[in-house]
Amino acid sequence: MAVDTTTAAPSHPEGDEGGEEAVRPLLSGAPAEVEDEELDIRYAPYARRDAYGPMGRGPLSAAQVARLVLAGVVLLPLRLVAGVLLVVAYYLVCRVCTLFVGGVGEGRPRLQGLRREAVLRAGRVLSRAMLFVFGFYWIPVSDRSFPNSRDVPKDHYEELERPGAIVSNHVSYVDILYHMSASSPSFVAKNSVSKLPLIGLISKCLGCIFVQRESKCSDSKGVSGAVTERLHEVSQDENSPMILLFPEGTTTNGDYLLPFKTGAFLARAPLQPVILRYPYRRFSPAWDSMDGARHVFLLLCQFANYIEVVRLPVYYPSEQEKQDPRVYANNVRKLLATEGNLVLSNLGLAEKRVYHAALNGNSPRALHQKDD
Repeated sequence: MAVDTTTAAPSHPEGDEGGEEAVRPLLSGAPAEVEDEELDIRYAPYARRDAYGPMGRGPLSAAQVARLVLAGVVLLPLRLVAGVLLVVAYYLVCRVCTLFVGGVGEGRPRLQGLRREAVLRAGRVLSRAMLFVFGFYWIPVSDRSFPNSRDVPKDHYEELERPGAIVSNHVSYVDILYHMSASSPSFVAKNSVSKLPLIGLISKCLGCIFVQRESKCSDSKGVSGAVTERLHEVSQDENSPMILLFPEGTTTNGDYLLPFKTGAFLARAPLQPVILRYPYRRFSPAWDSMDGARHVFLLLCQFANYIEVVRLPVYYPSEQEKQDPRVYANNVRKLLATEGNLVLSNLGLAEKRVYHAALNGNSPRALHQKDD
């Protein structure tokens, strides 16, 4: 059952009056242990509760340190080499399939027929191989992808509009690998991704939408418009890959669901909801409050990692939801929270940054000055 958390975003009074209160250290004068507990309560969706603690810097026993050193010497190099080889293999597939094909420089190669099929099949196989290399040996999937018989007659299944996007909660960068292994969708990525060695061509072949994120001069309507246009394209062309969207806009610790952005719902197209959960014993694959390098290191040093997947029925919006994207987004969010036993939270990316700044010993004022 979905539960609304009472955690509220920190207030930031406007104007000079009360300004000192707004930038005061979050828990000034409190003991370190109490301060950490208060932070974890206030910013619960981003609090790390595994054996490695906040930021992955928690105290470890001698046995844990020895185990980590052994894995770092033996397991880590093998997985890194295997991972790089898989990426190179997929790049070579994409390179061969884009020979003498137009559109590569424009960001979306016009792949058709066997070329497109080869890219998609190779992507699914190699992504699953990458997950295996990362320790995700078995992935249980609960598939309930057919419409409810009470809502749609069985003889009308073939007449239903194809879902334009996969909508999923966002827990880790591993999310993308799973979805690639399951359905080879395209996704929204920063412009800089298209210029990365190896990954750039792969993302273009997948049909990614490249955007300039967090740019003060960017046109948010342009980004939403591009997503909406792609969703319409997918619903009308069965050869166009679905787009993968994470409406929360950032990752959590996997126990919460943040407010949804409405960009995925403006097209009024059916959506495929998917819930991802990451059970763990020592290290949580959730990428919540840890820097990327440390997280990858600990992930690859853990022999076995776990992921559970629930594919919900395709969500067909009602007339009311088609008229109001906010209602559509909120209803899908509640469905994911209920079916995934996730807690609804009102926090967002801004609060996540404040939490990270506090863990690093910075004040909210320093964070805002850095952003400016």
